[in-house]
Amino acid sequence: QVQLVESGGGLVQAGGSLRLSCAASRSTFTFTSMGWYRQAPGKQRESVATISKIGIPDYADFVKGRFTISRDNAKNTVDLQMDSLQPEDTAVYYCFSRARGISTWGQGTQVTVSS
Repeated sequence: QVQLVESGGGLVQAGGSLRLSCAASRSTFTFTSMGWYRQAPGKQRESVATISKIGIPDYADFVKGRFTISRDNAKNTVDLQMDSLQPEDTAVYYCFSRARGISTWGQGTQVTVSS
């Protein structure tokens, strides 16, 4: 079973940037999709951005134009570049992968945006 490990979270001021990275424990070439979800306190987990096996991205409306997802199957990683961060982006961000009908989640990384 694959394991996903996130890194890159932290505290940033509004308008700033962070880059999240997720490393998989095995080859991601056959993964149907990978991506990032987030969960803010008291709210449900929501999709932020996903990317298909052939590199087609899909973004939630609230991050379009601000966040960029990328995937490197040679390095078994999926990254999320987050620009123009706002306080409402504060949440725990989870890496996600789907392969052979099985979904896997990372442990999450905290992103806090101060106003």
